[in-house]
Amino acid sequence: MALFKRRTVGKPGEWFYCLNHQTVEEGPECRAADRFGPYATREEASHAMETARERNLEWDTDPRWHEKGEGQGTGDGAAG
Repeated sequence: MALFKRRTVGKPGEWFYCLNHQTVEEGPECRAADRFGPYATREEASHAMETARERNLEWDTDPRWHEKGEGQGTGDGAAG
């Protein structure tokens, strides 16, 4: 028998999207590493995967992440 029970993080009234079960859950049900959230509403949590795809696309196409060309980044401030 374990002396300490591992508790999930979160509280009732917060909504999460479980990556393992692909379902929306209220409060902490699955472990934090397996869920997105918290979200303010069930509706927001139900769109978690869509939101993640949109954010990934924004990051992938953000020109600030693609400023340096190959061979740059030596730290001397000179463009190469």
